[in-house]
Amino acid sequence: MYRQTLRFYRQSGGGVNARRHPRYTAPMQPVNIPVSVVATELNEIQEIGGVIASLLAQDPPAAEVIVVDGGSTDGTWEWLDAEQRRNPRLIAIRDETCSLKFSKGPVSRGRNVAIAAAKSAIVACADAGCTYAPDWLRNLTAPLLAGTAEYALGGTCLDPEVHTVWDVASAPFFSVKLSPLEPTKSCTARSMAFTKALWQRIGGFPEEVLVGEDTLFDLAARRQTAPTFIANAKALYRPRNSFRSAAHQMARYAISDGQAGVRWARLLRNAARCVLEVLALALLPWTVIPLLLVFALESWYAFHRDGRFLFRFGWKAVLARFAFSIAVPWIVAVNQIHGRFSSRPLTNWQNAGN
Repeated sequence: MYRQTLRFYRQSGGGVNARRHPRYTAPMQPVNIPVSVVATELNEIQEIGGVIASLLAQDPPAAEVIVVDGGSTDGTWEWLDAEQRRNPRLIAIRDETCSLKFSKGPVSRGRNVAIAAAKSAIVACADAGCTYAPDWLRNLTAPLLAGTAEYALGGTCLDPEVHTVWDVASAPFFSVKLSPLEPTKSCTARSMAFTKALWQRIGGFPEEVLVGEDTLFDLAARRQTAPTFIANAKALYRPRNSFRSAAHQMARYAISDGQAGVRWARLLRNAARCVLEVLALALLPWTVIPLLLVFALESWYAFHRDGRFLFRFGWKAVLARFAFSIAVPWIVAVNQIHGRFSSRPLTNWQNAGN
């Protein structure tokens, strides 16, 4: 499987190598780089082995990998506790306040707990739903270690080995790339690094929201400093979406934006697309031209970001992309407006049993 992934990247013209198995063979160097890697998780027993293995296999290794568990009941905490006894660079913290029972923003709270415990002046954020190539941390933190930046973003790439047709279809709408070589300006905390001093000036990750917390952190960070975008430091992501789950996730982000009162330009743009589609259908008895114009516009939205990579996934993925793109403006507009007038807190499956 490792060779298949490496071959994918080489065929794409890149040299990033990654794998999903819990064992990595990247050579370790005797000196750790002065960076703390932090991650949060809750009930992630199916994913935790892969992400921890990839984080501990960074070359050169991080000074420490801190994982905050929000009170898992599925065996994840027991796995982490046993693993940290075998590897002193892994620091597992169990904090049950990092769950929806005690916090509106348990992911943010978990990150803040981990960062507060970090011994390094530079912190990199990772995500339990991803794995990381052995050179991810070195690439992501290079400008911070050189003193030329305080904040770096690596972005996300769809795992080439494990994906569904709807993962491919929805990818660009979640700022997920289809190729590790695509440039990105994604502010996702799946691959983000910053100085601890910047985190302190901002006041940490916002603990009043469940989703979109990395967007709010990014907005605050950009008021302090300009981000540096790293082309070869993407997290490998495996969402395993169906149409329904992708649409549900899109709706959750839109509701969170509405509740937080951010990204109004995005709302207006998507609402305008909805209006144009309705007008084109209303005018159809008299002329087909507006509908053709809408078709051209929606094709641009669907394919302009990564169309050159999309066709390698086949025609099912192409058609699914167009269908999901048509649905996006309605999902975003309706749910962001709903979120603006709703104070009901969001939830997620990890907290369902807690």
